[in-house]
Amino acid sequence: MSHLIEINGLKKTFPVYGKTGKIFSQKEYMCAVDNLSFYIEEGETYGLVGESGCGKSTTGRAIVGLTKADGGSILYKGKDLCKLNDKQFRPLRKEIQMVFQNALSALNPRRRIGDILGEILEIHGMKDADERREQVIETLKKVGLSEEHYFRFPHELSGGQVQRLGIASALIIGPRLIVCDEPVSALDVSIQAQILNMLIELQKELRISMLFISHDIGVIRFISDRIGVMYLGTLTEEASTETLFANPLHPYTKMLFDAVPDPYITNREFHALTGEQPVRTQAFQGCAFYNRCPYASDRCKIETPEFKEVESGHKVACHMVS
Repeated sequence: MSHLIEINGLKKTFPVYGKTGKIFSQKEYMCAVDNLSFYIEEGETYGLVGESGCGKSTTGRAIVGLTKADGGSILYKGKDLCKLNDKQFRPLRKEIQMVFQNALSALNPRRRIGDILGEILEIHGMKDADERREQVIETLKKVGLSEEHYFRFPHELSGGQVQRLGIASALIIGPRLIVCDEPVSALDVSIQAQILNMLIELQKELRISMLFISHDIGVIRFISDRIGVMYLGTLTEEASTETLFANPLHPYTKMLFDAVPDPYITNREFHALTGEQPVRTQAFQGCAFYNRCPYASDRCKIETPEFKEVESGHKVACHMVS
C-alpha cells in the first residue's frame, strides 16, 4: 500500500496573553501541535488518541484546511497542502472531507436535509436537479437514513441520525480521505456501535481512508488499523492496533490503558493519571510527559526523546525504551 497522505514535522501555535490582556501583555505562543509526523495509507484507518487538549482536533483541522499550519508539511498526491491558498485548496475539498463532533452545528437549521446535501453537489459541479436528488437519496440510504428524511429539517432528527447526516455530507461527493473528529463521543454506547460498524462497512465498500480522532481508547481499538498516541502536541507512541494493545511501551500509553474499565475483570484497581497537561510554549524542552511520568529522570526534563522505531512498525518517544 502507498501513502495517501503524509504529515511531516507539523507545527501549529496559538498566542497566549497574560492577565493584562492583549495590549499590555507580552505575547507568548502555545504549541498546540509540535513536530508531529505520521502517514495514512490507502484504505487504512489511522486512530489518533489522547486526552482533551493534546492537539488532535487541531491536527485534523490542519489536514482539511480549516486551520493554517505554522510549519511542517502535509503531502497529498505530491502537493504540500500547507503551501496552498484557499483557491488552490478548493479542488481538493472534494477528496478530503471532515465529520465534526457536533454535526448539528455544521448544518443549516433553516434548510431541509435534501437541500443541504444537494447544495454540496451543486457547488462541486452537479447542475442537474434530478441527478442531485437521486444522489442525495442514495447517500442517505448508505448511512442508514431513508428517503423520508430528505424533506426533514436537521433539528427533527435524533442524535444518532444527526451524526449519520454529518457522515452523509462528507461522503456525498466521493472523498478519498475522511477526518472523523470525535464522531461518536456524544452518543449512547449502542448507537456508537452502529455508527462505527457503518463506517467500517462504508470504508470497505467505497475504499476510503480515515483519520479517526478520539479520546476513547476502546473506540480507537475497535475501528483503527494503526494507532498514534498523542500527548501535548506530539506523538509518544505509534503501532498497529494489535501490537499496541499486546505490548504498550510508553508510560503514557500504559496509563491510558490502566484507566479504561474492563467489565470482564473484577476487583481491578484503576490507576488514574494525576496532574494536568502543562502549556507547551516555544521554550519547552525535554519529554512532554515528564511532569506526570512515575519513571522520569533528570535526563527526561532536559533532553527531548527521539521518536524512533524500536520494533518493526512500532515507534516510541521515551528514554526508558531502547
